[in-house]
Amino acid sequence: MTKGKSEPSPAGRAQNRPEASSGLARLRQAASRDKQLRFTTLMHHVTVDLLREAYYALKRDAAPGVDGVTWKEYGDDLEGRLADLHDRLQSGRYRAQPSKRRWIPKPDGRLRPLGIACLEDKIAQQALVMVLNEIYEEDFLGFSYGFRPGRGPHDALDAVWVGIKQRKVNWVLDVDIRSFFDTIDHGKLMELLELRIADRRVLRLIAKWLRAGVSEDGTWSKTTVGSPQGAVISPLLANVYLHYVFDQWVQRWRQRQAHGDVIVVRYADDVVMGFQDRHEAESFLAELRDRMAVYGLELHAGKTRLIEFGRFAIANRAARGEGKPETFAFLGFTHICAKQRSDGGFTILRKTIGQRLRQKVHEVRQTLLRCRHRPVVEQGRWVRSVVQGYFGYHAVPGNRRALQTFRTEINRAWLRALRRRSQKGRKLTWDRMRRLIATWIPTAKVRHPYPNQRLTV
Repeated sequence: MTKGKSEPSPAGRAQNRPEASSGLARLRQAASRDKQLRFTTLMHHVTVDLLREAYYALKRDAAPGVDGVTWKEYGDDLEGRLADLHDRLQSGRYRAQPSKRRWIPKPDGRLRPLGIACLEDKIAQQALVMVLNEIYEEDFLGFSYGFRPGRGPHDALDAVWVGIKQRKVNWVLDVDIRSFFDTIDHGKLMELLELRIADRRVLRLIAKWLRAGVSEDGTWSKTTVGSPQGAVISPLLANVYLHYVFDQWVQRWRQRQAHGDVIVVRYADDVVMGFQDRHEAESFLAELRDRMAVYGLELHAGKTRLIEFGRFAIANRAARGEGKPETFAFLGFTHICAKQRSDGGFTILRKTIGQRLRQKVHEVRQTLLRCRHRPVVEQGRWVRSVVQGYFGYHAVPGNRRALQTFRTEINRAWLRALRRRSQKGRKLTWDRMRRLIATWIPTAKVRHPYPNQRLTV
């Protein structure tokens, strides 16, 4: 039976933001009290005020969709546009537009399809995400980190580091779901959404976005599976899908079938698991393949690996004459079994994935060559922002050598670009270049604390 929400009646369009916030807070309280509650009236939370907040939450310099409308252009008559959008959403006259497909290169050389939604779709999706987050944040489990409020990739990286260090982990399972966002089954996704959402208007709205299709070079094509990467609502839909398909299932497996320690960390479709016993890891992997197949998903055979990894891996493999333990990659870092310099104890060394570092240097080098005739001050500001952003993510303990490598390569790339500004053979000296580097390029130093200082599990 569908249960009704114990909430006040829908608020009017004149509702102010504090009232909207209290309405979402009551929504979250209801979701927390009853994990089986199905919400029958949710669309009234999508107010003009929430749409305005969603508009300002979007990236202002993002590429436009098929309608060609930019963030700034939409804001020229913001209140009138939002009022019209709100009216169409509430009346059911809203029509989703297809996503504009673009292809972006992956680190391995392949291309990833990116769907760019039109701005009005982004606003509506962002507003609905704000509402649905109040429900699903009460359902999602603690080892899910991807695209959730207050959580980020470094939280997931810390969880892997601390989990392997503090639990009895001898084997690591690196799980890769083949083309996950492109293979989500629409029918099964809607069934899983209906476990919590009984508002037919919300479900129809999500179905419109899923069926809107994609436009590539002016040609429209229908979408029957998948959720476009780049759509605002796609991360939430992906988390909902994997919450029921993977998270809840693996939690039950860990509680009922596992005898040794098992750790789980999931960031979107990237999963790392640690096992105490090899036979349990192998048994779990076989069951996981069957579980994924039921929901139209497939594990990538070449990228899903079970490796010996943990505090005893170095000694055990040396005793068998098998060399150093294998490594695994997670969220941009290669994880390596290592020994502490102080006492020789076990630690996990994290280094920037070499291929990604080289790719980033290549991108910066090409940009600098294209912009070499712009004022040096303008170039300096841009290079500094790039290096600061790179260090902001990659400057974790143990990764200083990779940071220094990146900084050195960027310095060389900038010098090469500046020396090519003139055809007269006038060369920029290293003395002047050192002054430019000291002025604009941040030094390579660790900016993140050790995981066990930031996270305790």
